[in-house]
Amino acid sequence: MTPAELLWKWLTKRLNQDTLKWLENCVRKIQNDNLDADIFLFFSLAPKKTNKHLLSLDASESQQASFARAGWNPQNWTIEQAARLYILLSSAFDANQFLRRVDQLFNTADVAELVTLYQGLHLYPNEEQFRLRAAEGVRTNMRVVFEAVAHHNPYPAEQLPEGAWNQMVLKALFVGSPLHPIIGLDQRVNKNLAQMLSDYAHERWSAGRSVSPELWRCVGPYATGPLLADVERVLEKGTQTERAAAMLALKVSPDLEARRMFNQSPGLASTITSGALSWQTLESITFA
Repeated sequence: MTPAELLWKWLTKRLNQDTLKWLENCVRKIQNDNLDADIFLFFSLAPKKTNKHLLSLDASESQQASFARAGWNPQNWTIEQAARLYILLSSAFDANQFLRRVDQLFNTADVAELVTLYQGLHLYPNEEQFRLRAAEGVRTNMRVVFEAVAHHNPYPAEQLPEGAWNQMVLKALFVGSPLHPIIGLDQRVNKNLAQMLSDYAHERWSAGRSVSPELWRCVGPYATGPLLADVERVLEKGTQTERAAAMLALKVSPDLEARRMFNQSPGLASTITSGALSWQTLESITFA
């Protein structure tokens, strides 16, 4: 099934018959008349016709999403957002026309509309044409919009060049946004990013400020020499959560000295080796 077909299938389970009939009529009119004005109108009306409840997909529906589009995880989407993107994707029969229409929607969108448009980037035809839009979303001062691009969205990892990707990760730390919802974070780590984050950590330390423990996730694979010394500092002086993050970073370091340091903390090492402690559980785990 296509993403649009899946969205419709999920919506039929979550909306009343009157609203479903309205959606059906919207899509039929778009496909018959192909008018910009209809798309813009129906896109703007969707919140009034639907609701802001979460889709709350079950396991089978989540699996269907990943089959329809690798990396697609709409678990945290609202019904309103799903309806808006269903309307939009139902008009995607000409890629160039679709690009023009989406550009116009971006240019006039309010915050809620921006969030929806950015969440759908990876579902659009010729998605590489939206790289500049994605980079624009990364630069925004609105955290909710930034996270629509950065979180639970495969688009940045697949489409952003290294420089833009690195800036997105750094921006997440700067605004206090977590890193673990970023899809492809481990696959896109790179030496330049590791050095950038080390420099950022030193700036924070010099100002007497703390550093997010998640930062070391992107440093670990390159933790040797001065970068390994940074991790060692956290291991020696950090809080329990920071020390756990340092250990997770040491686990993936290519440096033999990192392996020695890792083995010197057998309690944390065994928790990591068993899988009980990971980057996904770091913030929630309780330390004895």
